[in-house]
Amino acid sequence: MVSEHASPLAVLGGVDAGGQNVHVAALATELGRRGIEVTVHTRRDDPTLPRRVELAPNVVVDHVDAGPPEPIPNAIDNLLPFMDAFADDLADVWTADPPDIVHSHFWMSGRAALAAARPLDVPVAHTFHALGVVKRRHQGAKDTSPPSRIAEERRILDDAAAIVAQCSDEVFELVRLGAQLTKTRVIPSGVDVGRFRPSGPVAPRTPGVQRIVVISRLVERKGIGNVIEALADVPGAELVVAGGPDRKRLWDDALARRLRAVATEVGVADRVRFLGRVGCDDVPRLLRSADVVACVPWYEPFGIVPLEAMACGVPVVASAVGGLIDTVLDGVTGLHVPPRRPDEIAAALNRLLGDADLRRAFGRAGSERVRRRFTWRRTVDSLLDLYADVLDAERGLVRQREAGGR
Repeated sequence: MVSEHASPLAVLGGVDAGGQNVHVAALATELGRRGIEVTVHTRRDDPTLPRRVELAPNVVVDHVDAGPPEPIPNAIDNLLPFMDAFADDLADVWTADPPDIVHSHFWMSGRAALAAARPLDVPVAHTFHALGVVKRRHQGAKDTSPPSRIAEERRILDDAAAIVAQCSDEVFELVRLGAQLTKTRVIPSGVDVGRFRPSGPVAPRTPGVQRIVVISRLVERKGIGNVIEALADVPGAELVVAGGPDRKRLWDDALARRLRAVATEVGVADRVRFLGRVGCDDVPRLLRSADVVACVPWYEPFGIVPLEAMACGVPVVASAVGGLIDTVLDGVTGLHVPPRRPDEIAAALNRLLGDADLRRAFGRAGSERVRRRFTWRRTVDSLLDLYADVLDAERGLVRQREAGGR
């Protein structure tokens, strides 16, 4: 696996550490559990890191030297100048010990993986996790992606052996971008249902106060400011926001300060609590403490937090965008709202907070849905089928070349 900016070892909640880190770590761990040798190649962002670190049985994280060995501000957009060096390192490693198949994650990983793998005839499957054309559509002039991103994504669509879409909405975007349906397959992310379940420890609550929880990277498009604005019309409830830098450095973060200012401006500062970065073990406890989890991004390729909340038996208020359309069933496991609409968010929150029976019904339905359709076991079953198909097709091409040579 290649995941250039999203290390499976990263602490979650930072600006560049979110769903992709969880996704890559969980896939690699489940594949390793099944006896498959997995190496996850990610960029070294700390000079003290060993080259190779064991993540789980049969799984190793390989820290690639590409660019300065330190965090790069807004790495998702600023790592492109180092991707040639990243690809050269991959080529050296894979020439010495070729993998059977490569699975790259995010467009810069796809660029580097294909550059290293094609000369070795190693097939590459690719998951975008986010598309430049969608980001540009929603962020406009605020989009800081490199100008070449969309062209690079089109090249990946042409050159990869298979494309993994995470939801049905992404398939439409990929086809518009030039993807071939014959090599595109929908395989959603999963949830660790052993950790995320309705029963278990619960984070402390304020007695007698209903709780709304947001768990997210602190970036504008995640819609946290919209939830804070909505809180002004949700009387008596508290909002707990987890994510961003460590709590000791939280107010060094510009967006954290902006969100606090929004809370003050709309008169809810006394009802909003910012936790900063939380540890992985604390996330299930925090979710179980919630009456409602809000996940209202402006756009979202997939979104793991709503699934984790549903797995914990908590109803979700979710934007009707991207993967959330597939995962959160409106009127069954949660309520859909339009993005960037604090009034609609407030109405949905009030409806759920005002009806305990509805919350319980949505919670039960959400937990059952996740266990039926969104486990990592199911995700990896589907991926292994895809890998087998890719390898069978590759062997067929080799046989054709050999026959032509004769």
